[in-house]
Amino acid sequence: MKKILIRIQNNQLYFSYKKDKTIREDLMNTNIISDSELVFSDDYIADNQKIVIPFFKELCLMNSIDTLVFQNIELAYSIVDLFKDIKIRTIRLKKEEPLTHTLSEKLISLKHLKEIQCYSVPNYLLDLLDKHHLIVNTTNEIFYISSFMLTNNLTSYSAIFYKRRIKIYKKLSNEDIEDWHSFLKINKYLREVSLEELHHDDLELIIETLILYHHKNISIELCENINNLDDIQYLRTLNKKNKKNKISIHLKYSDEYLETNIMRQISLNTLKLCGIFLIIMLVGTIGYISIGNYNAMQEVSKIQEEVAKKIEKSEEIDTEEIIPTDEEYKIKNKYIASLLSINKDVVGYLKVKNTNVDYPVVIGEDNKYYLKKNLYNEDDKNGWIFMDFRNSDKILNDNTIIYGHNMYYSGVMFGTLHNVLNASWYNNEENLTIQFDTMYESMNWQIYSIYTIPKTSDYLKVSFQDENAKLDFINMTKNRSIKNFNIDVTANDHLLTLSTCTGDNSRLVIHAKLITPITVSDE
Repeated sequence: MKKILIRIQNNQLYFSYKKDKTIREDLMNTNIISDSELVFSDDYIADNQKIVIPFFKELCLMNSIDTLVFQNIELAYSIVDLFKDIKIRTIRLKKEEPLTHTLSEKLISLKHLKEIQCYSVPNYLLDLLDKHHLIVNTTNEIFYISSFMLTNNLTSYSAIFYKRRIKIYKKLSNEDIEDWHSFLKINKYLREVSLEELHHDDLELIIETLILYHHKNISIELCENINNLDDIQYLRTLNKKNKKNKISIHLKYSDEYLETNIMRQISLNTLKLCGIFLIIMLVGTIGYISIGNYNAMQEVSKIQEEVAKKIEKSEEIDTEEIIPTDEEYKIKNKYIASLLSINKDVVGYLKVKNTNVDYPVVIGEDNKYYLKKNLYNEDDKNGWIFMDFRNSDKILNDNTIIYGHNMYYSGVMFGTLHNVLNASWYNNEENLTIQFDTMYESMNWQIYSIYTIPKTSDYLKVSFQDENAKLDFINMTKNRSIKNFNIDVTANDHLLTLSTCTGDNSRLVIHAKLITPITVSDE
């Protein structure tokens, strides 16, 4: 008989074997050591699951537990079955040992599990877990000698498996080529390869291996300033040849190069001539932009009219005809569910006071699709308001992120979100509550930070490794704010982030915390 120590810390349950071999033979073979510590015998857990499971369920509910931490795989194997129907999102294995197939099969059966943190995992298990939409983060480091692996920080199997963007800064060495093959064998999410230099043999090798390992929808970006006509024709031919393989090649010239080469071609006489054309073009451009902005407003207005009609009749709909009944997640907002007949990607509805932000929110398979697609899935430069693909509308992450284009001149999407930078806006207390609802919950969010910042991704995190990491994030976002809103934000709070452009290289960001309770299911 072994003694299992259970500790409660923040939103986590820690399981470990207690070294003390003496076990009290009293009620339930368990001793409450403190308010945050429990002890069970393994025999009692095995023989009394009908009692233990409801106990753990109530314990997790009362303490907002969403993470289980196990001392080793053996202990996890004996315990995880008890949490099949409990809202556990993360499993963490502390001992430096590889994840096993037997434990993986048990983890797959956990209904709410999203992430596994472990020392290492065999490649075939990564594929298996990925098919069940489980993200695996490994801590063991893999040592490679190639600069390709080092510069892309590919130090673990999970980093290789999930990597979406690769950078290659110089000509590939033999070691680089060998590791490039290894990378493509493991990786499943690659979407972009960035090359700093054009080497014909390297480019052809990259394309051949992408095809060999069945990677598709890949964009190859060349960052070198290419002006040789033979090279340009070569790239065009290569691009056309690989169109059927869904591999595209793009040139990205530096701003300095463009400016230098344009200025070299301009003389005083051509400037005078161009001045006339510029005036004509300016008038035409202003007219074109004005017409474009008017059309954009009209197009969005038409979509919003249909949205309003669907919402108006939402109480008449049978939600089971639109979305299957989920015993755990009950639909509370029919007005959002009614919009699934327009677009199955609708997950919520967002309103920001004293702006034009009053839109359904969608979610795509990545964060690019709805940059150029509207609610009807039509090509549209306005895009639509969308949630980060890593987020969920059923189980709120630590940080829910919503994006939208800043269509400043037409005012659609996040085009009026810049209002929040005006003192008259953010000093009005009524403006500081955002409404963001999902089908499963109505929610109000209290703004605690507003700022603009040069382009960065450090505020685009949806989850945090531990409480300290989340508190660091909260303090960082508070310190950037244009005003101290004196809002207390803790590691237990769910956060909402709105992000849009304020130029090519800067972002407008709003952070808020949830101030209404979450009850997405009836326990």
